[in-house]
Amino acid sequence: MLDDRGAVAAEFAVALPAVVVVLALGVGLLGTATATVRLQHAVTEAARLLGRGDAEALAGLGDGEVTASVHRQDGLVCVSAVAPVRAVLPLPAVTARACALDGGR
Repeated sequence: MLDDRGAVAAEFAVALPAVVVVLALGVGLLGTATATVRLQHAVTEAARLLGRGDAEALAGLGDGEVTASVHRQDGLVCVSAVAPVRAVLPLPAVTARACALDGGR
């Protein structure tokens, strides 16, 4: 009869990289979702403040890595922003856009 000692360790060694990849993807997905929600809240607040006439509203969008643009048209002020995701995996940047009534103009 063949000896089965070490079979569990070998199966664990084969399965471990797949488990690590799945966990890394899950953490990356969670980080992307968190960054998207935070950016959307910041962009919504910035659009609201710009609509009220606050010229410093874009300062609250976060650190220097966030790229934002403002568009005014048809009585609306719209803010669009792009921010990189800080993660171990190379993930695409997240984007957000929000509009508010332009009453401060």
